[in-house]
Amino acid sequence: MGPHPAVAAIRLAVRRVLNDILAEHGRTPGRLTPDERSSSPLVLVACSGGADSMALASALAFEAPRAGLRAGGVTVDHGLQAGSDLRAAEVASRLRELGLDPVEPVAVTVGRDGGPEAAARDARYAALDAAAERHRAAAVLLGHTRDDQAETVLLGLARGSGIRSLSGMAAVSGADGRYRRPFLQLDRQTARKACMVQSLPVWDDPHNTDPAYTRSRLRHEGLPALEKALGKGVVEALARTAQLSRDDADALDAWAGKAAAGVRDADGRLECAALHDLPPAVRRRVLRRAAIEAGAPAGSLFARHIEEVDRLITGWRGQGAINLPGRVVARRQGGRLVIRQG
Repeated sequence: MGPHPAVAAIRLAVRRVLNDILAEHGRTPGRLTPDERSSSPLVLVACSGGADSMALASALAFEAPRAGLRAGGVTVDHGLQAGSDLRAAEVASRLRELGLDPVEPVAVTVGRDGGPEAAARDARYAALDAAAERHRAAAVLLGHTRDDQAETVLLGLARGSGIRSLSGMAAVSGADGRYRRPFLQLDRQTARKACMVQSLPVWDDPHNTDPAYTRSRLRHEGLPALEKALGKGVVEALARTAQLSRDDADALDAWAGKAAAGVRDADGRLECAALHDLPPAVRRRVLRRAAIEAGAPAGSLFARHIEEVDRLITGWRGQGAINLPGRVVARRQGGRLVIRQG
């Protein structure tokens, strides 16, 4: 008799990702001999102790030895709740019990920039990046599910910041494809069921039900209201929207990359007439890329900033310079657009 369907689903999702990692390293799946173990690629799982990441850790612990990969884990202590250090130590202990090695609890300090959710996310990814570098990991697995993807799409839609924000989370992201998300096609309930049938203890973060947090309100109020109004299938539709949007955004980014070279003069300035002839979606990508190259922080550069710069091309009335984040200034001079730090 095979494993429970939920367990089979999470293992299959992880197996596919591990096979991709093996192929990237020129290896084929197969168990390791003791001599081969030390030289095999290491895959880490980021685990909070919640159902999604515990299910992911269990699947990695099962699949990695069969694929010929080493498997370890990292749990990040954000220090935002009393006893968080003890909980991180407990999660690390559970990961070791699954057979993962190395396992490391990492404490971080959460700042204030961008609000509590963004600050915690920035601190977490910085810690995961550092852990991956420290252990020379080939990849870090993240437990984001299809439900998380749907929430991300809705949050992007609410920000009104364009098709890239509707693309949600990529299955592969980060420096050199470091981060992998095997569960983006699985729902949250499958992960929780897999933990239950394997008798894996899980910790439910109270922040996930705290209405002070935007994502929590969306999860417990917004999505249920949408499903009540529109019927079941909203989560699946939003996740599908993310993939379609990502394909479109990738194509437009590639187009903009090629177009950027053709609109610059010999001094590197942007020619306004050539920019005007580009489709708006491509032109705005060229402008955004130029602003980032000039020093504007990508995370602080919003659609409204690019729209103001775009009006120097499409709505020229002799207006003055546009101030952008990072002390970058955009101004039109003699039919050329100059974007640089002021």
